[in-house]
Amino acid sequence: MVEKQPPVSLLTVAMIMCAVLYAIGAYSTAYIPSPWGVGQFRWAVVIPAFFATIFGPMPAGIGAAIGTLIADSVKHGYLYPGSYIAAVPGNFIGFYLFGYIVKKKFTWGRFILASNVTLTVANLIVAFLYVFLFKVLYLSQQAYVKMSSDAQIFLSIGLTIWWFVTMLPFVLLVTPLLIRAVAAAVPSVVPEEVRVHSLKQELPKNTFSLAILIPGLIMILMGLATTYTTLGNHINSFFGEPTFSLIQLMFYGSGLTLTVLGIIVYTSRTFLWPRTPIEEPKK
Repeated sequence: MVEKQPPVSLLTVAMIMCAVLYAIGAYSTAYIPSPWGVGQFRWAVVIPAFFATIFGPMPAGIGAAIGTLIADSVKHGYLYPGSYIAAVPGNFIGFYLFGYIVKKKFTWGRFILASNVTLTVANLIVAFLYVFLFKVLYLSQQAYVKMSSDAQIFLSIGLTIWWFVTMLPFVLLVTPLLIRAVAAAVPSVVPEEVRVHSLKQELPKNTFSLAILIPGLIMILMGLATTYTTLGNHINSFFGEPTFSLIQLMFYGSGLTLTVLGIIVYTSRTFLWPRTPIEEPKK
């Protein structure tokens, strides 16, 4: 049975809510920078991830694009070019893709896939557009123009990694809680596939724990590489101190945090909510 599509009015309201909530959430951490000195810590990606799961790709994609533009522009005090050049297209493509993946057939496995694909693709787009198109071509900032192409690429990849590892735990651990809460409180808004999975099925603990644990172990290995191999000398020659120390701290800190979270999820008796199924409201 094909589920009835939500009315356009509901999708429009969802898009507006996504944009407003994402703007507020993004602005709340707008002044926490990355170790690279550009880019910010952003837990608020849980908001467009939630809207992508419940309402589909278009409200989430447009809402995320507008929300990030509002947050960045309020932070800088004017319509910020770095946002509409880099952040807007990256957020739109990323969360449209998230909604497209989970909307075809919702399972928690697809949710994990969408989380990883979105955070990789969206952050990669934002990082490369921000460094190459905004900083180098649009602003022609000397600090970035004088960098070698290798350094510019490494900076873009470094930003992508930092955003990915700081966003992933929030999307995987917080968004399912929001989905479950809305599925229980307002079941008519939530698609039946999502509602059934949210209310009656426990999240796949092993899959979720591995999705957090593996990136954590990779970050630790990258930290060890910067300490004990020539990679560290290469990074230090590009960025110098204290940026190099902050980069090492990012690798070790994020790696240990993700690893510990993955172990906690794996060893817990239940994940996020009890195993006992919750009955759907009778129609």
